[in-house]
This record gives sequence, structure tokens and C-alpha cells, in this order.
Amino acid sequence: MDEREQRLADLGYPLDGAPKPAGLYTPVVVVDGTFYLSGAVPVDGSQLTAKGKVPSDVSVEAATSAAALCAANLLRVFVRDVGPLSKIDRLVKVTGFVNSDSDFTEPHLVVNGASQLFLDVLGEAGHHARSAVGMATLPIGAAVEVELIGRLISGS
Repeated sequence: MDEREQRLADLGYPLDGAPKPAGLYTPVVVVDGTFYLSGAVPVDGSQLTAKGKVPSDVSVEAATSAAALCAANLLRVFVRDVGPLSKIDRLVKVTGFVNSDSDFTEPHLVVNGASQLFLDVLGEAGHHARSAVGMATLPIGAAVEVELIGRLISGS
């Protein structure tokens, strides 16, 4: 286990929690040193931890924690399908989708949960460009979904 993986585990996200794909897609694709991770919802094992609209069904605080779980799941998938987190040179772009009430204007606060986890685990390499958008619905009713694009260390 490398230093980044240890940080992830110390934050309460053991590596063995990587979710399996629930559809006809590839969880991660690597092209010319860039990796693209498919969107992750907040599942722990097979249990969806945050379901419904933010903030009427799921509080902003709970949705922010759910976004952190999404980020952890993305890193777990990376380890399972690509290799150790030490292979990550830097994150490039994070996109967060929030299952929002029509008048909720702060999806960026929710997606901060994912951004913070990436910084906590990856340090400087975790800085990224980001979009955070409100959606009418998300798969399986999830409160939040996060996807990720990053670069591998040269030669990885």
C-alpha cells in the first residue's frame, strides 16, 4: 500500500470497497497517459448511502459526505483497475452532479466534499478544474455522482 492509499484508508475508505460496474460501461479508460473514470455514486458495498433530492431529502451536509464517498470510490476503482495511486501525476477535471431541488443553487458546496477528499489523499496532485451542476435526477435516485479525469505519471 502506497502513502496515498494509506491516507485513503486512514480517512475510513479501505481499498477493498471499490464498486463493481452496474451497467454496460468500462469503469476506467486510459488513453495516451490520460485516465477517464466513469461517474461514481455514493455506494458503500452495495448500499446507496444518499438517495433523493438535495436539500429536501438529503441535507447539504449529508450530500457533501456522499460526494466524498463518490471520490473515494473513484480512487478505489483506480487502484483496482489501473494500479497504485502513486501512478497519478495529477487530477485534471472533476465533474459533480447533484440531484437538486429546482431552487437549490449551491451544488458547488456539495461537490466540495469530493474536492476535499482528492486534496486530502493526493496532496498537490489533487488540485483540479471542476464543474458542479444540479440535475433533475441521477441513476438509482442517488443524491450525487462524481466523475474524474486525470493524468498518469509518464511511463505508467
